Order: sequence, then structure tokens, then C-alpha cells
Amino acid sequence: MNKKKSIYLMISGSALLLVGVITLFELTNLDITIQDWFYNFQTHSWIVNRRNPILNVFFYTGPKYLYAIFGVFCLVKLILTSKDKESIRNRYYKVILCLILIPLTISGIKKVSNIYTPDQSIRYGGQYPHVGVFESYPEDFHPEKSGRGWPAGHASGGFSLMALYYFFTKKSNQFLGLSIGLLAGWITGLYQTLNGQHYLSHSFITMLIAWILINLIELFVKPKTNR
Repeated sequence: MNKKKSIYLMISGSALLLVGVITLFELTNLDITIQDWFYNFQTHSWIVNRRNPILNVFFYTGPKYLYAIFGVFCLVKLILTSKDKESIRNRYYKVILCLILIPLTISGIKKVSNIYTPDQSIRYGGQYPHVGVFESYPEDFHPEKSGRGWPAGHASGGFSLMALYYFFTKKSNQFLGLSIGLLAGWITGLYQTLNGQHYLSHSFITMLIAWILINLIELFVKPKTNR
């Protein structure tokens, strides 16, 4: 199977899986059932305190700086790499695109989805009702601000690193690059789930959107050729 056909299959397969994941979590109470495991209804607290400064550095602010540093590193490598090595330059360019476009895309979806985070919902001590992505809020519900809890924004930076799959040429290195992105995305995504900032499904959805975008960039961003 050639590379182009393989990418088309990954895009279509990921899109179908995305629809399946959204449908599963929208038609069931699986998200709430899982989220209940991480919330103590007696003490009204989450299993992980997001105000803990050490955890915050390791799992929230720290990763953001690391992604930014890695992006700058790729940009410097892109600039310094000789123009007669367009293949390498193009790979750095695609990684940079992924690091920028994936978080921006997820952020854009969050702005219009109007879904609140678990700790904002009434069930977990908040003030907003829990509704699904395709459900409507009660008619008498008029909040001062809309929700921005769907999908997982913080994990998008980590999942962007799945772009390393296409940066490498050897299969073993490709799967290493993919594993780095999955690990980074899930570490930050699960941290946000354990402290009430996201339901588990939010990270799954972000991961699949990120992978679709990575494959689209790989498919349509063509390397320049020297003339």
C-alpha cells in the first residue's frame, strides 16, 4: 500500500472512530460514571488538587513551556537547515504547523461548543447543568458566560507531538514519535480529568481530531522543490 492511500485510510478510519466516540459518550452516562470515581462527594473535592503548585508545574504550566520551546527549536532548525535539504526542512515545517494549528483548532471548537467542565456542573458542586454536545440547555438558563470545556484544550499540545510520526522515516522511530505524542497528550489530559477540568471523552476527541489534522497536513502540505 502506498503512503497516500495509507493516509487516506487513516483519515477516514479516524473520522469514523471520532463519530463513534462522540456517539458513545453522548448516548450513555459513561463520562459521568467515570468522572464519579475521581470526585469525593463527602469532602466535595477531586482526587487531584489543581491548585497544588508542584503538580501544576509538572502537568499544566510546565508542558506548555516545553511545547513552546520545542516549537522554537523546530523553527530554528527550519531556518538553519540548508535549502538543498528540502525534505528535512519540510518535515520541520509540518511539525511546526501541527504545533500551531491543532491547539488553535481545538480552542476554536471550545469557544462554540458551550459545554461546561465537570467542576462547573451542579453534580460536582458547580452552578451549571450538565448537557451533551447536541443537547439544549433549559429555556430559563441564561448564564453570564458560555462554557469552554469541550473538547480538551490542554491535551491538544501534547497530542500535536504525534506529528513526530511523520517526521521520522524509520518505522521504529515513527512509532516512537507517535508514542511520545500519545504519552504527552494523555498525561496532561488525564491530569485535567482527575482534577475536574475535563471528562475522559474530551481527551479522546482531542486526540482523534489532532490525528486527523496531522494526516491532512501530511497529505496536502507538499515539499518545495529547488529549481
